[in-house]
Amino acid sequence: MGSNFLRDSCAVSVSKRTSAGIGFAVPLAITILVVEDEPLIRMDIADQLQNLGFRVIEAANAREAVAQLDANNDIQVMFTDVDMPGDMDGLMLAAAVRNRWPPIKIIVTSGLRGVLLCDMPNGSRFFGKPYKASDIADAARELLAA
Repeated sequence: MGSNFLRDSCAVSVSKRTSAGIGFAVPLAITILVVEDEPLIRMDIADQLQNLGFRVIEAANAREAVAQLDANNDIQVMFTDVDMPGDMDGLMLAAAVRNRWPPIKIIVTSGLRGVLLCDMPNGSRFFGKPYKASDIADAARELLAA
């Protein structure tokens, strides 16, 4: 899906700080917010993304997602399901995030309905369920590299 450069280089952020005066850059993990109301699906994708080197923050619905975004200013990517309980679904959450936190990259998923590009904020990506964690990781890296 992406270029080999992104896949081979892991495309992680690099800190300009040095470690213990050794003089080398320390890679920082990409922080991703996973918003999924199904606990087993959320735990599975969170574990897989962590194994791929991401720092993962979890939320079960849009309300929890907004609270996490308020509390964690290092979130770089949000991966959200569309169909969730509550008064805000994943598409409304994506629009709210784009308006309130414009730098955050957005990846949307659904297993119940198709989503058109015009339904999502500009620059977002969509994956139907089932998806592969490696595809979500690649998309997050590519969005951040753009």
